[in-house]
Amino acid sequence: MASEVVVVHANEDPPESWDAAVFLAGPLPRSVEVPSWGPQAVAYLREQWRQDGRLVVFTPELREGVLADYTGQVAWEHRGLNRADVILFWVPRDLVTMPAFTTNIEFGTWFDSGKIVLGAPAAAPKNEYLQELAAAAGAPVVDTLDQAVEAALGMIGGGARRTGGERSVPLHVWRTESFQSWHVAQRDAGNRLEDARVEWTFRVGPERGCIFYWALHVQMWVAAEERVKSNEVVISRPDTSQVVLYRRGATLEDTTVVLVREFRSPAATKDGFVHELPGGSGTSGTPAAQAVAEVREETGLAIAADRLRPLGSRQVAPTVIAHRAHLFAAEITADELDRLRAHQGTPHGAGGTERTWIEISTYGDLLESGLVDWSTLGMVTRALALGRTATGT
Repeated sequence: MASEVVVVHANEDPPESWDAAVFLAGPLPRSVEVPSWGPQAVAYLREQWRQDGRLVVFTPELREGVLADYTGQVAWEHRGLNRADVILFWVPRDLVTMPAFTTNIEFGTWFDSGKIVLGAPAAAPKNEYLQELAAAAGAPVVDTLDQAVEAALGMIGGGARRTGGERSVPLHVWRTESFQSWHVAQRDAGNRLEDARVEWTFRVGPERGCIFYWALHVQMWVAAEERVKSNEVVISRPDTSQVVLYRRGATLEDTTVVLVREFRSPAATKDGFVHELPGGSGTSGTPAAQAVAEVREETGLAIAADRLRPLGSRQVAPTVIAHRAHLFAAEITADELDRLRAHQGTPHGAGGTERTWIEISTYGDLLESGLVDWSTLGMVTRALALGRTATGT
């Protein structure tokens, strides 16, 4: 695959596929006497794009002449801004010839998107507020145009080929394991992503560089029904590992189950807490390794991976959330249950944002209490039913 740069001017249609896309955002000249910075930005992009693949550059300037008629321009810009992997803001503000008032609005819309670069000459006035916002959002802030181009291409890296509706998913979402898992599942079912718009991302880590949650408003071709469905948002996050720790009782209802209680802001329970299985997501590698880590972190119990019985993975709330929960079960000893009981009043968790408390209940009480959600109750039921079947009790 050869290296290629395709420039798409205002109101022109982009190619059907690309590996990376940059939108040039910033003040435009309103007369032919005022020089434009756009051609120089394109020249830098052509010079610095050395990857195999197609780089598309959206520029809101006309191919010839100076923009005077906004017919179709706003819609075209919005599509390009949504599709772009990086929005390169270059703001050589001149309060007489290029005041950049529209640029201020665009920047305010996109500064916290996780896909911007802000560049401005040191002498350009009235850019301090933009620079403060960009820095707080973890975006690169530079003072030369070639540095802005370098930063934009650094965010893109090698790019990734996307075709058709896939072009509407920018790289920072496209590259997440959670998006790829959902996208592959839909594609394997015969469905097709027709279009999408990133509604929101929740980013964590150094310079907020890691997407933990994302939300896409999607248009999907549903193959089995031969129609397009376009009224839904897909939300996802990294997959979780959940563990049912239990101690067998005389009956299923008497079986003891270990939960953790944790304050979570969305909780709508009578005590304001969620009552759930030990679990979560992280960087421990395999789902089983993550399960071991979560049990230790949230209950203090060290349990070997070979004691975990894998029960498969399923979605938790598939009408809204695309991620899966990997379910495991482990029968604990009487001594382990006693140790857990003794630490019910001790907080566990990762500290800072996470604080968990051990809760011990019987399966019968879980059925009646109303504190656990349906997904948790279903996971517990699955684990205990299979556990008793396996032993013939």
